[in-house]
Amino acid sequence: MQVGRWNHQSSGGSSSHSGGSHRPYSPRPAGRGGPSRFPSKGGYGARGGYGGKPSYGRPPSHRPLRRGRGFGTFGETEAEISKFMNKTVVTTSEPVFVPEHTFSDFDINPHLKKNIAAKKYEVLTPIQDKAIPHALLGQDVVGLAETGTGKTAAFLIPLIDKVMKQKGERVLIMAPTRELAVQIEKELAGFARGLGFRGMVAVGGANIGPQISQLKHDPAFVIGTPGRLKDLLERKVLVLTGFGTVVLDEADRMLDMGFIDDMRTILSKMRKERHTLFFSATMGKDIERLIGDFLDQPVIISVKTRDTPSSVDQDVVRIPRGKDKFDVLSEILKDREFSRVLVFGRTKFGVEKLAKALSRLHIHSESIHGNKTQGARQRALEAFKSGKVSVLVATDVAARGLDIPAVSHVINYDLPSTYEDYIHRIGRTGRADLKGKALTFVQGR
Repeated sequence: MQVGRWNHQSSGGSSSHSGGSHRPYSPRPAGRGGPSRFPSKGGYGARGGYGGKPSYGRPPSHRPLRRGRGFGTFGETEAEISKFMNKTVVTTSEPVFVPEHTFSDFDINPHLKKNIAAKKYEVLTPIQDKAIPHALLGQDVVGLAETGTGKTAAFLIPLIDKVMKQKGERVLIMAPTRELAVQIEKELAGFARGLGFRGMVAVGGANIGPQISQLKHDPAFVIGTPGRLKDLLERKVLVLTGFGTVVLDEADRMLDMGFIDDMRTILSKMRKERHTLFFSATMGKDIERLIGDFLDQPVIISVKTRDTPSSVDQDVVRIPRGKDKFDVLSEILKDREFSRVLVFGRTKFGVEKLAKALSRLHIHSESIHGNKTQGARQRALEAFKSGKVSVLVATDVAARGLDIPAVSHVINYDLPSTYEDYIHRIGRTGRADLKGKALTFVQGR
């Protein structure tokens, strides 16, 4: 397929924070209130549909769109749909970030420095450059940054050094999804190679027995999802009084997933005096309350630059009335340009059904959703990363934190619940200096 010229005006990616800044946290006062075949030429049409002449879909109109199955769907008005369209033409060059530090500058364990170099970490990202010095001083840190900005290393490096220098120090890391927890543990294993301590993962969807056995060895790092961590606490096999440090990674996502009570329960079981590192892509009222309750005079570090990545071309695929959007999707995916595609659906059942239907058409697909065991989810993810399958169909469990190299396209087969969810979905492509494309299916009446 030949992709034509983009014809939309840039409408996504408003500026929110610039550069890397930090300030002491000061809580607010209380009381705040169509054709059957996909066109071979033409590209993305000026009216927002995929294809030139003919285009999938009608011109934008003021007619209401069909509602999705779930409540609170984002993208049901033309104003909301416009946020799914963003032409990534660079008219002015963005300033190149120059870090204030190098990894060799930090007063950290020499063996840890060697491991950092072995992992090819050479230039610090903004969040690493701003957060690591404060974390090394033992200060509470709130890091506001999008996914894919190097947050994991920003907290692992200073905390590994802390464990090396303070005998008996233990670290608890909470993450919203099993995949992110596993990914953090893999990063930990690389940074801590040969340093003489271990970490473990405690997540649902996996046999709890081996996790209990690992806890008996008092691992220095326990990385888990709130639900499984709470389960281990209730079984009295996880005792948090010996943990002096906690990391809340993707805290806003944990709140979105309904983990707020579990998070509060877990934090209440730790020592009152503790070192807390808190990472979030957004700063809502619930996040502010959590910070006020559990952090001690934190330094807030913001490296957010824009809502949507500048490296991602965004457009919509308008599905006219009477057209099956599955037929449109399957036709799109037959194009070789769509080499590694992440397709997002709303429900577990729908995601599983969609992946199987694509595979029957010889479009090799796997699925990730909450009803799968951890082992099955990890195998699906590895098959996608290795190129054994070209399409991964997922619920929003795959929208945050996962580092999947060279995703060519993100397709929102079902509309996201919120614009924030949309931002995180499309953030899976256009990473590591690569360009990516995001398409959102919009179904007419």
